[in-house]
Amino acid sequence: MSLTHFDQKGDAHMVDVSEKAVTARIAVAEGHIKMAQETFDVISEGRAKKGDVLSVARLAGIMGAKKTAELIPLCHPLPITKVAVELTLDPDLPGVRVEGTVKTTGQTGVEMEALTAVSTACLTVYDMAKAVDKAMEIGGIRVLLKDGGKSGRYEA
Repeated sequence: MSLTHFDQKGDAHMVDVSEKAVTARIAVAEGHIKMAQETFDVISEGRAKKGDVLSVARLAGIMGAKKTAELIPLCHPLPITKVAVELTLDPDLPGVRVEGTVKTTGQTGVEMEALTAVSTACLTVYDMAKAVDKAMEIGGIRVLLKDGGKSGRYEA
């Protein structure tokens, strides 16, 4: 198997998707941010000085998905038809679990958009709570599901 973002000379290039079929595509990604119990309590009780952490992070994740092609050099700009970002307080971490779902009808998949949604949401939680916890840890960011297109379905 070869890496598709390199040509025969080894130079980076944007993959030509013009011959691919336009199909319905979906990707789901997940990640989490671990924090101190005190920070978890501040977020879960709505006491963060910057406001409603989960609502702001949800919006940031949606915005991140929409800006993926501006951030990742070889990503195609896509007509995104849906972005959903779910943030769930998890006392067992303690922290926040994030899941991002992105849909499009196009010639290439939306895995990068789903990953960017999750990453941006996690970074926003960090930004909004860093005043009380600089040691928060972001991790576990991965694709859970990808479907549509020639390569078919992938599930983690």
